[in-house]
Amino acid sequence: MKTISSLLLLFLLNLNLISSDKKSAHNFTVKNITGKSINLEKYKGKVLLFVNVASKCGYTKQYKGLTALQKEYKDKKFLVLGFPANNFGKQEPGTNKEIAQFCTNKFSVSFPMFSKIDVKGKNQVELFKFLTTEKNPDFSGDIKWNFEKILVGKDGKVKRRFRSKTTPESKEMKSAIDSELAK
Repeated sequence: MKTISSLLLLFLLNLNLISSDKKSAHNFTVKNITGKSINLEKYKGKVLLFVNVASKCGYTKQYKGLTALQKEYKDKKFLVLGFPANNFGKQEPGTNKEIAQFCTNKFSVSFPMFSKIDVKGKNQVELFKFLTTEKNPDFSGDIKWNFEKILVGKDGKVKRRFRSKTTPESKEMKSAIDSELAK
């Protein structure tokens, strides 16, 4: 009887661990732009700004603002994370290598870039399923266009979400980042 109770307790603890995996962005592993697996747990304790990016979009110039934001906050436990996606108007047609070259040559991107993914639809990656369904004070649901921004706190939970038109250098964005960094 003791063995059965112990096994049941162990099983229930494992179920709890499995269900808690979906409660933090730190519980996901993704591939960087060169194909190396990156466990997002390495960013635990940092405020993260997840951005779905594209090279041929009217908002592409936001790479400049994202790079400036990264430089401004680099010593404050903040990190921009770029995720190329071709889900909107086929505005990210390039390969990972082409995207990396574009970001480096055109905008001197200094923040981590990841492999091209789907941020919505039937092939949406698990990370973006988590990011777009978590409750936050702004809104949840599908990404509507390129350069949406999702702010994640040091605990890995979604704190704020911004549509494409909110620029990286906006007062609203910086205020949200400052608020999270102060926690």
